[in-house]
Amino acid sequence: MKSLIPLSIRRFLGVRYEAWQAARQKNRLLRSLAGDAVECNICGWVGACFTDDLWHPQTVCPQCRSQVRHRMLVAILDGKSTVSGASQADLLAGKEILHFAPERQLRERIKATAKRHVTADFDRGDCDLKLDMSAMPSVANASYDVVIACDVLEHVPDDRAAMRELRRILRPNGTAILTVPQKDPPATTDEDPAITAPNEREHRFGQKDHVRMFGDDFAIRLTDVGFQVTTLSIADFPPSIASRLILHPPQPNPHPLATNHRRIYLARV
Repeated sequence: MKSLIPLSIRRFLGVRYEAWQAARQKNRLLRSLAGDAVECNICGWVGACFTDDLWHPQTVCPQCRSQVRHRMLVAILDGKSTVSGASQADLLAGKEILHFAPERQLRERIKATAKRHVTADFDRGDCDLKLDMSAMPSVANASYDVVIACDVLEHVPDDRAAMRELRRILRPNGTAILTVPQKDPPATTDEDPAITAPNEREHRFGQKDHVRMFGDDFAIRLTDVGFQVTTLSIADFPPSIASRLILHPPQPNPHPLATNHRRIYLARV
């Protein structure tokens, strides 16, 4: 019977069946998490708790897969933080934005408010530009009002060169919105260019494609290349907002490479 059905049709039906199965499993998961204790400020899902990631339990939205850093950034854009000048109106509205490694959870939100939203990545094929952040000769000086790079700089071999490039392509009063994984407790950045084996990088830096694990000196590195840095953390949100949106892992991970305390860095020119 199988031989009577063309291979292309069998493949098409297989893909459709897998998608149906995935949707069914997801719906089953969502029903099991019914409740009103937590809320995703990106997709609007409300439930009893979030699901787990590799490092922290109950931190991932089961609907859109947002993580702590995504929800913290959106909470800032929504004006939920106590830091002035950090809302969407101040940072993004009407701005020309270059967005590195654009997250599915954030892409449409940022595009909707920007004057121009350009996406970039070194490897991905779904972005407007292919760019090496540490050397961008194709991007003119002062080209953008905002650059967004969430959890990107830990992949870049020369992060200081990348920081200088980000500052170069930003206009006066421009802002780089940045996040990076950081050790807990905070410490100096750990890096070693001689470590190239994926398993060694995973052991040392927490992931196979990471080339460093940042410490509390990340803001200093930004300042050293000429940025003025504002650091936002869990302390900059009302406790009720932080607990409902899960802007901090409910159960800190004791592993020395775990990022238990997320920060959003606003690096201004």
